[in-house]
Amino acid sequence: MKILQVCAVDFTLYHFLVPLIRGMSDAGHEVVAACGDGPLAARVRANGIRVESIPFARSLFSLRRHWRAYRSLLGLLRRERFDMVHVHTPVAALIGRLAARRARIARVVYTAHGFYFHEHMPSWKRGLFVALEWFGGRFTDVLFTQAEEDADTARRLKLCRGQVIEAIGNGVDPTRFRPAVEASEKVACREQFATPENAVVIVVVGRLVAEKGYRELFEAMRRVDAVLWVVGERLANDHAQDIGAEIDAARDDPVLARRIRLLGHRTDVEAILRAADIFVLPSHREGMPRSIIEAMMTGLPVVATNIRGSREEVVNDETGYLTPVRDAPALASALNKLVSDVGLRQRMGAAGQERARDHYDENKVIARQLRHLHLVPSVIDA
Repeated sequence: MKILQVCAVDFTLYHFLVPLIRGMSDAGHEVVAACGDGPLAARVRANGIRVESIPFARSLFSLRRHWRAYRSLLGLLRRERFDMVHVHTPVAALIGRLAARRARIARVVYTAHGFYFHEHMPSWKRGLFVALEWFGGRFTDVLFTQAEEDADTARRLKLCRGQVIEAIGNGVDPTRFRPAVEASEKVACREQFATPENAVVIVVVGRLVAEKGYRELFEAMRRVDAVLWVVGERLANDHAQDIGAEIDAARDDPVLARRIRLLGHRTDVEAILRAADIFVLPSHREGMPRSIIEAMMTGLPVVATNIRGSREEVVNDETGYLTPVRDAPALASALNKLVSDVGLRQRMGAAGQERARDHYDENKVIARQLRHLHLVPSVIDA
């Protein structure tokens, strides 16, 4: 079978879709990727995966660019005989499904990594994005979600014409994300970031945008005697609200400047997690955040907001704590419980690691997709 994987940006392709492409290729299928070009697309090509450049825009209102992307993708689909088109990310998914329908592709699959609409959104805006998802669903044969809650929502709102709606979960490589074996692993990393060996280290991994909850997290850190490592950057094509002013204010604040380390984009996230004590993700919305799974697999307790996706991963009072959205005092309280109690951190971290190994092993998630798509004769989802 010849399959086209479509997403808006090379960041998504490189960080999230390569394992799936490899799994499909290993099962004997020809897989091509299509996304907006960039340096990460070049890395994917260097790994032997063919990547076609499509000029996608992430903003919903870039209509001229959307038309160009549609025409470019339609041309690719008409030139080559794809048996299946598998789309990801909201804008690329809608354009991809329309182009696939026009090109008469036999099977169209959509993975919703997290619906853009959510319970904290104004009702008119939520209605708009639900309508767009419903419209795209008229050209969808199979709909995958990562969270069970999203799958239930999709069934209730009838977001897939084909009525095949499955929650596949999210996963990471357990051989890459693991606890530290030697104390030296932690020491070397902490020295790199000017962090004392005996300090309690909290780490957050995410794009530097407001919806990741950085404003509340920085405010909470005024009340938490620990060091916060911030791993991430703002993507060049990111249209989410910037937090530049909050970062500048934190740098100028004598308390926060002492507690917060901005690490920027990193390629060694697994080493950073092994050197930390607590993971935090106070997002306003998520799909099924992989960063939480990476932290759990590494053996860290997690403090997250009580939102779709995160509440499916974190078991409150067992593997960490769930706090209300945009509630800095509650966030500080949950973090302080873990900062002050090393035994609690160890118990919750161990419980989280066991849960991650049971539910979020990358190989199991890929096998689940191949089984649902009938791409292998028999897949054991152990």
